[in-house]
Amino acid sequence: MENLFRLVDHEDFFSRRCIWVNGPVIVGAGPSGLATAACLRDEGVPFVVLERADCIASLWQRRTYDRLKLHLPKQFCQLPKLPFPEDFPEYPSKKQFIDYLESYAMKFEINPQFNECVQSARYDETSGLWRVKTVSSTSRNEVEYICRWLVVATGENAECVMPDIEGLSEFKGDVVHACDYKSGESFKGKKVLVVGCGNSGMELSLDLCNHHASPSMVVRSSVHVLPREIFGLSTFELAVLMLKWLPLWLVDKLLLIFTWFILGNIEKYGIKRPSKGPLELKNTMGKTPVLDIGTLEKIRSGYINVVPGIKCFNNRDVELVNGEKLDIDAVVLATGYRSNVPSWLQEGEFFSKNGYPKMPFPHGWKGNTGLYAVGFTKRGLSGASSDAVQIAQDIGKVWKHETKQKKQRTTACHRRCISQF
Repeated sequence: MENLFRLVDHEDFFSRRCIWVNGPVIVGAGPSGLATAACLRDEGVPFVVLERADCIASLWQRRTYDRLKLHLPKQFCQLPKLPFPEDFPEYPSKKQFIDYLESYAMKFEINPQFNECVQSARYDETSGLWRVKTVSSTSRNEVEYICRWLVVATGENAECVMPDIEGLSEFKGDVVHACDYKSGESFKGKKVLVVGCGNSGMELSLDLCNHHASPSMVVRSSVHVLPREIFGLSTFELAVLMLKWLPLWLVDKLLLIFTWFILGNIEKYGIKRPSKGPLELKNTMGKTPVLDIGTLEKIRSGYINVVPGIKCFNNRDVELVNGEKLDIDAVVLATGYRSNVPSWLQEGEFFSKNGYPKMPFPHGWKGNTGLYAVGFTKRGLSGASSDAVQIAQDIGKVWKHETKQKKQRTTACHRRCISQF
């Protein structure tokens, strides 16, 4: 590769390859990593992308269900410098989004180092460089990448969250996390408990219902459920438009009034709304409102049963906090994902213990000593794109300045040499 120079010292000759990266190392080849790489390419900055899987966007390709579509219109989900194809629908499917990412990587000549699992990354104060150690998942070979800049692009959904519920390990039925769920077809005729009522929990319950299963959805806490569209506009687009002219609290109030007219009173079905408005809750807690795509109608019709929190599991049933017992055949855990940054990044100033930058949006993209974060804004693909642009511009300024200085020194050296003859 044009931007790699191998450095081998005596200690590492037999144990580990050391590779100098003439530019930043980007950890993660999902949408966040690809967006950053494309912006760096546009700035003329070389880079290396490390990816633990054998493909780009492994979360989308390997850990999402078949019926998944983008929750927001495509114009709010496109990555920098390349819009979606015009013939794509307003809400692209999983396959269409993956095709878009593949073409994105090809257009900007992004060729990640696949099957490279980062074991640790630390800043070496003596040299002023980052040392990123990886292990190949195929050959088990170890490599240490040395670079000036480190971009963390592993995202908010690197690892699935497995809840600790009493008796779950003893339950005799099938238990799957949403990351392993593909379709409700294999659950046909079964009584399925869906744990979680976010966008995934709602959609999986609908998918199970459409495949003639009998889902019960656990709604343990309050949640905002909004229609996907209001007055022919996407709810997100409408909110963005209103925020240009109105304060957030008023936009929240209007959204809830519109929602009540469209969806009615959902509390009578066991779904309570939080005291904070949907946008305020998103900004302060990072909790995304659910956009309804038909689940509420199935709840009203009785095809999806809403139940309260779980007390414990038994061999073939589950006991709820209200004392009710349900006979179930399977459990789907729509319990979300989390960052895995603390497991490999040896740094405590920029990132907190939960794997997110300590500084709130919009200041959480840049740390000290050449450390950057992309895709941790809890603002989806648009937030990741914004981070990517800023990171590339920040590194690009330094890169162009130093490149210009090198050219000036080289030119001056040539002139001195010529003057001596």
